[in-house]
Amino acid sequence: MAPHVLISDALSPAAVAIFKERGVEVDVKPGLDKDELARVIADYDGLAVRSATKVTAKLLEKARRLKVVGRAGIGVDNIDIPAATAKGVIVMNTPFGNSITTAEHAIALMFALARQIPSADASTQAGKWEKNRFMGVEITGKTLGIIGCGNVGSIVAERAIGLRMRVVAHDPFLSPERALALGVEKIGLDELLARADIITLHTPMTAQTKDILSAENLAKTRKGVRIINCARGGLVDEGALRKLIDAGHVAGAAFDVFTEEPAKANPLFGHPNVVCTPHLGASTTEAQENVALQVAEQMSDYLIRGAIANAVNFPSITAEEAPRLKPFIALAERLGSFAGQLTETGIIKVTITYEGTAAGLKTKALTAAAVAGLLRPLLADVNVVSAPVVAKERGITIDEVVRAGDGDYESAITLSVRTERQERAVVGTVFHDGKPRIVSIKGINVDAEFAPSMIYVTNEDKPGFIGAFASLLGGAGVNIATFALGRDREGGSAIALVAVDGPVPEGVLRQIQKIPSVKQAKPLRF
Repeated sequence: MAPHVLISDALSPAAVAIFKERGVEVDVKPGLDKDELARVIADYDGLAVRSATKVTAKLLEKARRLKVVGRAGIGVDNIDIPAATAKGVIVMNTPFGNSITTAEHAIALMFALARQIPSADASTQAGKWEKNRFMGVEITGKTLGIIGCGNVGSIVAERAIGLRMRVVAHDPFLSPERALALGVEKIGLDELLARADIITLHTPMTAQTKDILSAENLAKTRKGVRIINCARGGLVDEGALRKLIDAGHVAGAAFDVFTEEPAKANPLFGHPNVVCTPHLGASTTEAQENVALQVAEQMSDYLIRGAIANAVNFPSITAEEAPRLKPFIALAERLGSFAGQLTETGIIKVTITYEGTAAGLKTKALTAAAVAGLLRPLLADVNVVSAPVVAKERGITIDEVVRAGDGDYESAITLSVRTERQERAVVGTVFHDGKPRIVSIKGINVDAEFAPSMIYVTNEDKPGFIGAFASLLGGAGVNIATFALGRDREGGSAIALVAVDGPVPEGVLRQIQKIPSVKQAKPLRF
């Protein structure tokens, strides 16, 4: 059955065409209220939104089929990311589709503020000719301070340098090499506040960036500074900013985004040295077309091919990577499931080692699959999206180790689980047939494909075990599909990993456990 996507906000018709071309069924229902949306969401595998639709935890509870939410734009404030992650729903945005448009709007607001264009326009159209009233300042030679020099901020920097401005930037993630390539000077926030003639914000809203221009930080700015915000509401203490404008310390402000939107009232409104626009950063024909096409392509690629691009809650996987990753994701998940089904005490630490070919793949995605497999037998409602968060919440340490292959296999994944009582390691690989296999358990070599129903037995390496075990299963009508054996030494510890047709009755397991040499017998489901 083809995947089914709902578009609940106004998107370009080109997005609908993309979905249909890719084999995805699509319904366009903009303007649904929250109750109507909650009634229909259960029928869809994907939900494409802009900023109007609120994807809440309550809505996600109703979305039993939902696999992906695509946001046509950058900001995902309208989507409950933790709730989506807990449900295993991928959340994608389109961070590049409107970068140029937003950067251009910031530059436009900078000019409008520097030359008082909105006030001058209103005055002139009112029949006045107040040429001496609207004295502006030049942009050339001024120092522009950019807070956040990512996709949008870097474009603003390039445009500002073209305008012969000096550009300084504060961004913890901006490397010295990237700063040099852009032609900007990377400095600390306090220095930026003290030096900048104009400050423009281009950072996402996080716990660290909320009120980054607080009353305290605004007081550190140089007299006559102008402040522009085309990023997110809440980055600036708007009340404190208004007081500094009234006092003459800040020369003016230009805001496209506000703490509360739609902004019907705001401390900045009404001041002649303030320019406000209604969140127009992405509002160009080109940008809306770009983000609509991008979100449709990303969602289709995920639903049809398993490719993940620009996800905010899961590692990206390209369309080229997806086929190569698929068997290794299956291997990682089953290794985790194997360990999880044998774990009966609290997990303290998980170490996942990737060797050979596996080391060159997207290990974050593989680790998420392994942790999901590990936790699912214990917590049931866990998936590859939610597993890392669930593990962290429970205080489980997850370590990744990547190294060149030096063993018997072209690629190998080793999952080591330390619990309150013991440590268990299991190793797997993917052969050229694409089938994941277990090749070592607790240091004992074994070669077994995964099967839907299996029995794992640890026993003393003594004659008679195989005969007794096989006779017991045969007598109970349980058919053996495959039988893999391994031991550490003659007469030492041995293991058996046996694939059987169908579930193993509890009574049969109890009889297996009574075989004299058997230490442990556990049913496994994959």
